[in-house]
Amino acid sequence: MPALIDLILAGKRVECHFPWARAVVTPKIWSFAAEQLAEGHWSLLGLWGEPGAVHMALFDEIARDIGVVSLECPDGRYPSVGSLHPPALRLERAAADLFGLLPQGLPDTRRWLDHGQWEVVHPLGASTPAPVGAPSYRFLTAEGESLHQIPVGPVHAGIIEPGHFRFTAGGETVVRLEERLGYTHKGIEGLMAESDIDHAAKLAGRTSGDSTVAYSLAFARAVEAAQGIEAPPRAVWLRALMAELERLANHLGDIGAISNDAAFALMHAHCGVLRERVLRVCDTAFGHRMMRDRIVPGGIAADLDIGGAVNLRLLVSEIRQRFPALVELYDNTASLQDRTVATGRLNADLARQYGAGGYVGRASGRDFDARQIPGYPPYDELTFDVPVLTDGDVNARVWIRIREVEQSLSLVEQILRRLPEGPVRVDVVAAREPREGMALVEGFRGDILVWIHLAANGVIERCHLRDPSWFQWPLLEAAIEGNIVADFPLCNKSFNCSYSGHDL
Repeated sequence: MPALIDLILAGKRVECHFPWARAVVTPKIWSFAAEQLAEGHWSLLGLWGEPGAVHMALFDEIARDIGVVSLECPDGRYPSVGSLHPPALRLERAAADLFGLLPQGLPDTRRWLDHGQWEVVHPLGASTPAPVGAPSYRFLTAEGESLHQIPVGPVHAGIIEPGHFRFTAGGETVVRLEERLGYTHKGIEGLMAESDIDHAAKLAGRTSGDSTVAYSLAFARAVEAAQGIEAPPRAVWLRALMAELERLANHLGDIGAISNDAAFALMHAHCGVLRERVLRVCDTAFGHRMMRDRIVPGGIAADLDIGGAVNLRLLVSEIRQRFPALVELYDNTASLQDRTVATGRLNADLARQYGAGGYVGRASGRDFDARQIPGYPPYDELTFDVPVLTDGDVNARVWIRIREVEQSLSLVEQILRRLPEGPVRVDVVAAREPREGMALVEGFRGDILVWIHLAANGVIERCHLRDPSWFQWPLLEAAIEGNIVADFPLCNKSFNCSYSGHDL
């Protein structure tokens, strides 16, 4: 089995791509990479396009190496990766919608992000006026006696983003679930093109609102890699502090929300109080509840003062005091366990095939955390465990969150104890030649990838952002099969995939 670096060396190396290698390869090498993915030797980190070219980020788990292979396709055609490796299917459909790139052999050619409502087709490629009338969307069929379909969404009850779920059921048992997403497409990558770095950083932080810290960090690290600069040590540690606070707030909210979907509102109320405490302390410490726009290329926009540090220590103490009782309540409530245990199981082989990150992957045995592999500072100087379970059910996804809350509390304490003094930002000076950078950052849902191409004047030529939900949404379809329709809200919340992060 060849190493990923061998594939890179077989192509034409792009010298200005940092920190990992990128190479322009032939169609034969591109197809070989797809075969390696299909055989499970490598994992797919992302697939995206630009006019006349398609790119694929790969992870060699044995060598612990990352690389990007690119294929020039001036005629807009290239060998499909999704025909061999299903996790690439939706990524290729999205690239087809945005750039007009046509993967040859793709088994599913339906539009994905483009619902026929745009004024043009292929808006990031050779855009042309859209034809009049939206094409109908053909959902996949299922055969069997007495099957019926249940359409849900895209408009949902309560405050939730839009997405359509088409259930095929036999009685109450789900036989097939098919999703249709793209309703929250904002055109972020198009808005970034030809913008300056500061404006693009704000857009990156708005890709998925609950992950604004993680996206801002990934974007900043990609820019810094491209420009060959490093943020000051204090900024690096404060970035990690914000990331762990974001993880805390979201995990606490999810634990309560999952319990609420199992009709256990008491957990929801108590977890909601703790989540609100985190957000309020973030507001006093960094000037924004969600810490939006606090992380910028070159460092951070707001320092932490002594009062903010004191409030954070008090917050950790409060959660440490109150959270164990909630964990015990969850674990000892039989009616709640009856709903979460053995519900929505995700097969470990599927989790590995799709490179599922975060609590979705770790609850099904995939031991991957971007803070450790490939890793980035200051996590290489911090002590923490990455919890992994193998049951793959709703209960396991809850327990991964519980353990990650405990680890994040420890990380916050370590960061506050060891926080260095000094400046929190350096200037980002544009390089004299085009540069490219990439970053992989661990958000609360899993790994977020950002790839950026800067022009010689520092303006954004092209930026791609990949949410972990791209590889998690399809797995929800698999996890719900064989469960009853009434358990879908529970399964869905245990995955808690991002609509906005996926739809871009």
